[in-house]
Amino acid sequence: MSDEARGERPRAVILGCAGERLTPEERRFFAEADPLGFVLFRRNCVDRDQVRALVAEMRACVGRDDAPVLIDQEGGRVARLRPPQWRAYPSAAQIAALPDPLAEEAARLGMRLIAEDLAEVGVTVDAAPVLDLPAADADAVIGDRAYGSEPARVARLGHAVCEGLLAGGVLPIIKHIPGHGRARVDSHRALPRVEASRAELAQWDFAPFRTLSAMPWAMTAHIVYMAIDDSAPATFSQRVIGDMVRGEIGFDGVLISDDISMGALDGSLAERTRRALDAGCDLALHCTGVLAEMVDIAEVAPPITAATQGRIARAEKLRRRSRQEFDPKAAAARFGELIGGTARATENQASPNA
Repeated sequence: MSDEARGERPRAVILGCAGERLTPEERRFFAEADPLGFVLFRRNCVDRDQVRALVAEMRACVGRDDAPVLIDQEGGRVARLRPPQWRAYPSAAQIAALPDPLAEEAARLGMRLIAEDLAEVGVTVDAAPVLDLPAADADAVIGDRAYGSEPARVARLGHAVCEGLLAGGVLPIIKHIPGHGRARVDSHRALPRVEASRAELAQWDFAPFRTLSAMPWAMTAHIVYMAIDDSAPATFSQRVIGDMVRGEIGFDGVLISDDISMGALDGSLAERTRRALDAGCDLALHCTGVLAEMVDIAEVAPPITAATQGRIARAEKLRRRSRQEFDPKAAAARFGELIGGTARATENQASPNA
C-alpha cells in the first residue's frame, strides 16, 4: 500500500522485534503503527533464509517493500550476523593498522563484502562507519571500533567504508555525530559529559563528520557537549543538532537518534521520543523489541515530516543507483590477503540455503 493510500506518511521511528519471526501481536502492531522501518539484532538472526523471511514479513506489515531495514554490522565485536552462517570481519582498528593505501582498500573491500551479505537478506542500511576519535582517557565502548585518532585518516577510511557499502546497494550511517570519542563513560549505561572547548571539538571531533557530511544517514551521540549545550545530550539538543550537525558540520541527510532506550537518557520512552524528534532528529531509534515499549513510543511518534521524506527519498535514490557488480570470490580472496587471513572470508562463507 502506498503512503498516499494510507492517507499519511509513516511514523518517524525505527523499531525492532523480539525474536526470529514476528508474533501475531507484533504483526498487528506494526501494521497499525506504521513505523518508517526496522532494525535487526543478534536475537533476530539465525541464518539467511530466516533473516530474509523476517525482513519480508516486516515490510509486508507496513505495505512498503522499500521500508528501510537497519543493522549494526561494523566488523569486529559489533556484528549481528556471525559465523558459521556469515563471514567474520576484522575490527576497524585492525583495518586501520594496515599501511596506506592498503588500509583504504581493505576498508572498502571488507564493507563491499558485508554489503553483499546484507543485500542478500534484504537489509538496506548499515550503522557504519564509526567516525569517532577515541581520546586516551575515554571509555572502551568505542575503542577498536574506531579507525584511529587522526581526523583526516579516519575520514579517508570512513569514506572508503561508505563507498564499499554503497557499491553493494546498502546505505551507510556515519556515527556517532558529532563525536563520541571523548566519552569517559559508556552511554549505554550513563550520560557522558564532554568538557572540551567548542574550538577543540570543531578542529578535532567534528572534522571527520564535516568531511563526510554528504553521506545519506547519520546517527546521533547521547553525549552532553558542555561548551555547546550543557543542559541536554546531543540527541535532545536543538543547539547541537541545529547549530553543529546541520550548521557547522553541514549534514543534511537522514538523522537518526542512537537507541533511545540507552541508559544515558532519562524520562519515559515516550518523552525521549518526543525530545529527540523535537530537537531535530528525523527518526527515533528503539532497539529492545519489547512490544509494550514500542506501543508507548508509537502513541507519541508523529508521521515523518516533508523534509524527512525528502531526505529518505534522496538516500534511497542514491542506494539504488550506486550498486555495482563485482566478483565475490575474487574480492574475498583479496580481502583475506590484505588482512592476513583474520577474516577467513571464503572459509566462513555459508551455503545460501543454510
